[in-house]
Amino acid sequence: MRIELSVIKPGLALVLLGLAFGIALGVAFGVNEDVFKDFVAQGIAAHPDIHDAKSQDKIWRYAQRAHFHSTGIAAFSIGLLLLVSLSTISHKLKKTTSVLIGLGALYPFAWLTMFLLAPSMGRSAAHSHIVTELLTYVGVGGLVIGFLILVGNIFFSFLAEASEA
Repeated sequence: MRIELSVIKPGLALVLLGLAFGIALGVAFGVNEDVFKDFVAQGIAAHPDIHDAKSQDKIWRYAQRAHFHSTGIAAFSIGLLLLVSLSTISHKLKKTTSVLIGLGALYPFAWLTMFLLAPSMGRSAAHSHIVTELLTYVGVGGLVIGFLILVGNIFFSFLAEASEA
């Protein structure tokens, strides 16, 4: 069995970029975790009125979540993309479905955005920031829609390519 990857390349590129981001973030933690923790501490010290005793740990956790989500989402998205390539979804829609699944790679950037914004604006404001919400809705929305198309095709022949007689 030969898997045709050319049709899913756009989505695969997004997923692999997300995986590279997660790996790079993990390496950065390993090389110098204190840079991240110092960034948080300096932001809290500059804006103590918008922080509480939990802020330091919670904001640091945002950076960790960016790492965890990027590698985790990428790992299962690669599997989903391989299923897309093997599915009976029409050729044109395979590309669209792969991009939708690949958009899931944006979700970890919502956590990174919260990490970068929270020290200066507070956790709640960072969580509801327009960029955070945009990355969340596009990333999760794309992944869910792509997943539903794939599941619909596998179990109900949804959007299947017309068979040749």
